Amino acid sequence: MIDFKLALKILAVAFICFAQMAIATPELTYIDNQIAAHPNQSGIYVLDKGEDALLARAWLADHAEKTIEVQYFIWSTDNIGILASEALLRAADRGVKVRVIVDDLLIDAPDKSLLALAKHPNVEIHIYNPKHSVGTPFYKRLMNIVVNFRGVNQRMHDKTFIVDGKLAITGGRNMAAEYFDYNQKYNFRDRDALLLGDVAKDMQASFEKFWHSPLSAPVEDLYDGLGLMQKHVTVKDDEIQKIYSDLHDYANSPENFTPENRKAISDMPKAFAALAEKIIWTPIQFISDTPGKNNYKYIMGGGGFTTQKLAQLVENAQTQIVIQSPYLVMSSQAKKLFKDALKRGVKVRINTNSLASTDNLEAFSGYRNQRDQLIKMGIEVYEYKPDPQIKQKLVQHVLPKDAKPPVFAIHAKTMVVDAKTVFIGTFNFDPRSQNLNTEVGVIVQNEALANNVQTAIETDMQPENSWSAATDNPDQYATGAKRRKVAALQLTPIKPLL
Repeated sequence: MIDFKLALKILAVAFICFAQMAIATPELTYIDNQIAAHPNQSGIYVLDKGEDALLARAWLADHAEKTIEVQYFIWSTDNIGILASEALLRAADRGVKVRVIVDDLLIDAPDKSLLALAKHPNVEIHIYNPKHSVGTPFYKRLMNIVVNFRGVNQRMHDKTFIVDGKLAITGGRNMAAEYFDYNQKYNFRDRDALLLGDVAKDMQASFEKFWHSPLSAPVEDLYDGLGLMQKHVTVKDDEIQKIYSDLHDYANSPENFTPENRKAISDMPKAFAALAEKIIWTPIQFISDTPGKNNYKYIMGGGGFTTQKLAQLVENAQTQIVIQSPYLVMSSQAKKLFKDALKRGVKVRINTNSLASTDNLEAFSGYRNQRDQLIKMGIEVYEYKPDPQIKQKLVQHVLPKDAKPPVFAIHAKTMVVDAKTVFIGTFNFDPRSQNLNTEVGVIVQNEALANNVQTAIETDMQPENSWSAATDNPDQYATGAKRRKVAALQLTPIKPLL
């Protein structure tokens, strides 16, 4: 049995071994041939398991030939975040042009490390809407909140990973351990889409809009400026090389891993061949908001392009809507959309987090304030259990003996309409995604894909995985402390920020 720390080391070995594979592989030739054989279509494969999603990113990074463009809301400095940073550094070392955009709100990278990476000749890093963290002293952050409250709350929630303009991943996962099932206390049931072909170019075009936006600032400008309201950070050449060396040493540090995992790594080409047979080729629409979301400056409304496109899907629904979202806080506009759908005879089922599983009490307070109303409207709501039975199938690695199982919570953002149209992306069904945060995702009209995704969500709704919000009183399974905190939050006027 492998313990948790060893599992992380195994992942590090996987990154290293992938890097040592020749770039001109049969898999890349196969991809090029498949793209050429499917004009006006794109390929999609759903990544439901965290470890598969992580290894897919590792494989893509280590097989990039020309460019990598990355956008994330969160990029943590935990084991997964460090290994991912090192993988991009290795790609840059071999000549790949790497560009990264990270939202400023939750970034926790050391200043010198961030600046050192940005100074690599093949790496550029931009920070989106830098009003909180990078280059921002505490007193300036407070001033930003007072002077531009809407501005500091407008975040880039996009999550995209694009390689050579032809391979990409988008979906719910940020770059941190809990999104790939490697956190010891709390992990997410999430969903990504691995994409091939023309849709990757559409994603690249969206990336360019953010890259050239005034809201997107180069790291060097945030640290090297001369303003009084700015952190001043410098990094010398020897410090840069030390930071690079430490990253490589970290990724090369695993001491042991089992023969089973050695075999899994060596079998990656075979695994890819099997995966390739499951890729669905079909027209795919990539949707994204513009930087800034909308033109509103002082109030929290305004919507955006992703909001419009998802609203259209609800408006056009004829028989059923199935949703999976970690947070469920409906605005008045959203309630009207779903009321109208229910009046048309559309069946609406939603799978969201319970109080026992949620990571966001603020968002849950907004949901709790309207839960009874949603149920009375006719919406079937199922709340995810913190230790659902499905976790045994989704989480591939084994916990140490006698270890307390981590909480497993929904983070997937998915909607299936009429069992033929699928949305997979970053959009939470709440006012923040509707009006404040930029969001992305793919809309796919394909019955085979829709049935597969809907079946996965319906499985998550089953009694062994979720409670019925209408009949099971799920709040009773949460701790008393959680119940008291969320009750207090229900009294606060924070709905527009949820």
